[in-house]
Amino acid sequence: VQLQASGEGLVQAGGSLRLFCAASGNITSINGMGWFRQAPGKQREFLAFVREDQSTIYQDSVKGRFTISGDNARESTFLQMNSLKPEDTAVYLCNAQTPTTKPGVSNYYWGQGTLVTVSS
Repeated sequence: VQLQASGEGLVQAGGSLRLFCAASGNITSINGMGWFRQAPGKQREFLAFVREDQSTIYQDSVKGRFTISGDNARESTFLQMNSLKPEDTAVYLCNAQTPTTKPGVSNYYWGQGTLVTVSS
């Protein structure tokens, strides 16, 4: 599975940005796609995930501001980000997951990262 993300940009606080991630390769094995981010000097942080049944989960800090959607959560996913804050500045990473034979264990695939900068 290969992932290609786009949509990076510089926005002012309170603004919006939409990120896009396209999957290619063995996409039939994907059972969900998500977004993470990593700010300088910080650990990678989960943001949102959409499963193949279109159900979604969000990190509390972005709930109500960010919306994830996907094309059956296998081919592509969008992350609509509203009411952006300077602390949202980070490299945003697209993620796809495929199941393994071990219950509860997934394979993780990552895109190259796209930079989002929010100015105050």
